[in-house]
Amino acid sequence: MKNISTYIASVLFVGSLMVSCESTELDLTQDPNFLTPEQASPDFFLNSIQEDFARQIDGDATGAADDNFTTGGNVNGDGFSILGMELTRLMPFGSRDYRGGYQDIDTDDEWDNAYRGILFDIRSMESAANEGGLTKHLGVAQLMEAYTLVTLVDFFGDVPYTEALQAPEILNPSLDSGESVYAAALDLLDQAIANFNTNAAVLPPTDYYYGAQNNAGYDAWIKAANTLKLKIYVQTRLVDPSAAASFNAIIASGDYITETAEDFDWKWPGTSASQPDTRHPRYGLNYASAGAGDYISNWLANLMDTSGDPRLRYYFYRQTLDVPGQDGFPPDEELLTCSLQTPPAHYVTGGFTFCALPNGYWGRDSGDDEGGPPDGLLKTTFGVYPAGGRFDDDSFEAIAQDDNPASFGANGKGITPILDAFMVDFWRAEMALAANNPGDAATFLESALTKQIAKTQSFIANDANADVSFEPTSTEVTDFIADIVADFNAAVGDDKWDVLAEQFLVSHYGNGIETYNFYRRTGYPTTLQPNREPDPGAFIRSMYYPNQAVTSNPNITQKTNQSVQVFWDTNPATGFPYSN
Repeated sequence: MKNISTYIASVLFVGSLMVSCESTELDLTQDPNFLTPEQASPDFFLNSIQEDFARQIDGDATGAADDNFTTGGNVNGDGFSILGMELTRLMPFGSRDYRGGYQDIDTDDEWDNAYRGILFDIRSMESAANEGGLTKHLGVAQLMEAYTLVTLVDFFGDVPYTEALQAPEILNPSLDSGESVYAAALDLLDQAIANFNTNAAVLPPTDYYYGAQNNAGYDAWIKAANTLKLKIYVQTRLVDPSAAASFNAIIASGDYITETAEDFDWKWPGTSASQPDTRHPRYGLNYASAGAGDYISNWLANLMDTSGDPRLRYYFYRQTLDVPGQDGFPPDEELLTCSLQTPPAHYVTGGFTFCALPNGYWGRDSGDDEGGPPDGLLKTTFGVYPAGGRFDDDSFEAIAQDDNPASFGANGKGITPILDAFMVDFWRAEMALAANNPGDAATFLESALTKQIAKTQSFIANDANADVSFEPTSTEVTDFIADIVADFNAAVGDDKWDVLAEQFLVSHYGNGIETYNFYRRTGYPTTLQPNREPDPGAFIRSMYYPNQAVTSNPNITQKTNQSVQVFWDTNPATGFPYSN
């Protein structure tokens, strides 16, 4: 919770106890996060936990003063997904060197939201929930706590847990090993499943994820919990000899997310920009009066455009066809400085695209740290999936202008993909390929693409003004999938990993947590566009601890660099096939 007795001391990193109570008249049906102590029932706590959980992944567009996300540092809008997408070329990384790309202040918000938001609210709710037999409340909270803990480990390594949130008794909690926190997450999931299997007398009035209205409706939550276990076993396959067997046991049970209808996603209702902003954060940051703030990734757009990927028009919306220096349009030093520059030698040698793309795709390269020219109403931006933007139907109109409401697209009605059926199929493909079973890997790759592309295409329904005649045909979709599978089957040795990895990254657009983890687990694809700088330094294997955690807690010592590997990343420190 954000305005409940803000026990700053109970947030891991605080060295002195500060208690501040605020009481504000608010309509709780509009925003459950602004609660006074008198209003802090388990229902309201759970509402806040569910929203904070989604923002842990996708961040916040508004930077509201009372929100855990204050949008600081080099990261536009925050959220772990954004960090992961930038490091895996799904969004451009805006620094010429890895060391300077992210500083310790860049993860203050994620840390704060995890501990002062999600975990603090869970601890505050638990006592009343246990006393009232609110087992479904507890199950939902335990699943979200498990995912949050795992993600904290994935990005930071060792983190406080057993001593966390115990102020005033413990003001400076020590770090727990990442391995022990992962084990705690698995225990929490077992507890969650047990709670989901009970017949609770009182159910949560609001289930933002599955809309469960009776005890039987929590079967979907059980599948989500088992799917999170699958994710954990995939991530620990390099360090846990039993991970594959545990993974296969859940698969054999069939009790996990197998169909898109069962996907565990946060669905942004969209349309409202007022507090609270209910639009997808990337929509809120880009469909503004000044135009787009983010750039799309040249690597991703080029890969999709040149391969005939049927998702291209759903992922990206082009505001203009006239990209400086492309398709006969003259270079422009003010709008696109690099359109007058020579590509770096390592781009030429590697055959990588540089600066700009044909067909109107106006993005940025990895490592392009140029300032922001007046191109907000020109550059390509987020499309209808997953951010709830506009489907690209060759309109080539500036977005979000008051005199053209149609340009608003889906008005931010998008999703944060978290645990989905297509993800499971990709994990199965990875596990099969790691076990030297490429035949099964090809089958799972085909299934993953079929599910994810169909899911993507369904989002055109949210853009009422889209010209659906520009949608790819069913034949184009099936041909694309068949071509990818054929490429995989024809690839030799490690080249199979490149084919699988490229499609893993493209398909997980919107969840950079998964792509960052995959890239560190496997080192693929090797085809990623390198940084503009020939030697940008060592790839980031984990983030610096947040500034506020280090400066306020003497038990947390800052890392010497961001090359420190998390416990499940046992790949070589250097020389592994990471792109620079």
